[in-house]
Amino acid sequence: MIFRPTPIPGAWLVDLEPHHDERGFFARVYCREEFARAGVALEPTQSNVAWNRARGTVRGLHYQRPPHAEAKLVRCVHGATFLALVDLRAGSAAFARPWSVVLRAGDPTQVYVPEGVATGYQTLEDATELAYLMSASYRPEAAAGIRYDDPRLAIAWPLEVTVVSERDRALPAFDPTSDAT
Repeated sequence: MIFRPTPIPGAWLVDLEPHHDERGFFARVYCREEFARAGVALEPTQSNVAWNRARGTVRGLHYQRPPHAEAKLVRCVHGATFLALVDLRAGSAAFARPWSVVLRAGDPTQVYVPEGVATGYQTLEDATELAYLMSASYRPEAAAGIRYDDPRLAIAWPLEVTVVSERDRALPAFDPTSDAT
């Protein structure tokens, strides 16, 4: 795997190194030793999948509050998505500055998201599916988020937003004094 830094400290683009043959390819998406060599301590405790019916669907921005904060490794396994990250760690050089990347099925890139960084995404195609490795189990009492359309963050979603859950519509506006870490 090849680890490329992003503008958010501790967040990485992680490129797979596929081994191709007449059948297609094989690649590791996670290897504890390779992550450790890159200085990334990810010990997955949970694996999730999110399937989205319609193009334009937005989920997020989500994170878990301490002591159940979670790091994630996110990969698009079908379709395409616009993934947005917002650093909520006070004192970070990227605090409250959104950063985004497009992930497509078949591309060799996934994203490592450290604790204290909220994530959200918009599907760019129908039937888009994302797979996650999580460093912490989901805890409803620790679940938190920020509205996807918060004007302070001004995330430039690439498509018209067509589907958002009631739960995500009810998320609060960004509060720079809240502590996500």
